[in-house]
Amino acid sequence: MSTADLLYSDTEEALRDSVRHLFAERCPPESVARAYDPVPQDFSGVWQALAAELGVAGLLVPESLGGAGAGAREAAVVMEEIGRAVAPVPFLSSAVLAAVALLRAGDTETVSGLAQGKLTAALVVPLSTAPGDPVAGLSLGADGLTGAVSSVAGAAEADVLVVPLAGPDGLELHTVSRTAAGVQVSPLLALDMTRPLANVRFSGAASARVGPAEGAVADALATAAALLASEQLGVARWCFDTTLAYAKQRKQFGRAIGSYQAIKHRLADLWFEVGAATAVARYAADTCARGEEDAATAAAIAQAYCSGIAVHAAEECVQLHGGIGMTWEYPAHLYLKRAKSDQLALGTAYRHRARLGQLINLPVS
Repeated sequence: MSTADLLYSDTEEALRDSVRHLFAERCPPESVARAYDPVPQDFSGVWQALAAELGVAGLLVPESLGGAGAGAREAAVVMEEIGRAVAPVPFLSSAVLAAVALLRAGDTETVSGLAQGKLTAALVVPLSTAPGDPVAGLSLGADGLTGAVSSVAGAAEADVLVVPLAGPDGLELHTVSRTAAGVQVSPLLALDMTRPLANVRFSGAASARVGPAEGAVADALATAAALLASEQLGVARWCFDTTLAYAKQRKQFGRAIGSYQAIKHRLADLWFEVGAATAVARYAADTCARGEEDAATAAAIAQAYCSGIAVHAAEECVQLHGGIGMTWEYPAHLYLKRAKSDQLALGTAYRHRARLGQLINLPVS
């Protein structure tokens, strides 16, 4: 086993700068808040710039298929910046979940389209599905694909739906065009509208078989769980940095509120938590990138810890900002919603702690 490297490389920092600059220019907080409008703002242009211009859609795809040939460490940096901006882009659903599943199943054509930003895809499983959870595939009858799946991330904006099916020889992976006959995608009203969810129903839809799905779906969920911790870290960092800056300049009774001992203690606790979250999130990304034996353990630890830290940081951000933190105009609510929705995505902290116990053979009393 090689030594873990938790530091960011020059390449990763350059990638961070490019992604952060793009988000600052294309989707500032006031623009992101329009995702909650009766007619939500279209952010497809932001995703196209991110996918095609910066090439992040192909970070996990080999160069031979038109991708960047990078890995989970680089993808984790992008996830951090997505969390920091609460960016409404389908990186997790398309470039991670769908791309990894298709890549493992052997679909080179669709993966190439995803890597080049020509296509967007969604893995048709509930976003709450945790690594290790059983995936109940839909059925394939004489008339085509039949069944329904609820709470699928990125389905409404995807060109291709990646569907696990219960075949005669086990779970299979099929692809279906979102606009095909017999496909109905119904957007849901979710807590976090910057990561849209939808119910997907198939009624005799035509599909194309890709290959066996057991290992493909498992790898996709494991990779996504490891990387989601980095998004939670990005949310927590923004909340801490913004709250610290506010506490330094906001004055009450003639002195900055950050000079009061009670505020100092809360910010010190939060600083420690964000630092610890950085370590576990980076370790999860590093072990995932190198395919280490303890990658699953690292991902479980990261998810069990980072999900709670993101929520705590967002709650402190709202509270320590006082009245302005409660307003719609101030973006704190966007981060609290993303943190709470991420806490349920790909398994709750309880589910990951239970999985951690299984992975390390911890006896259950």
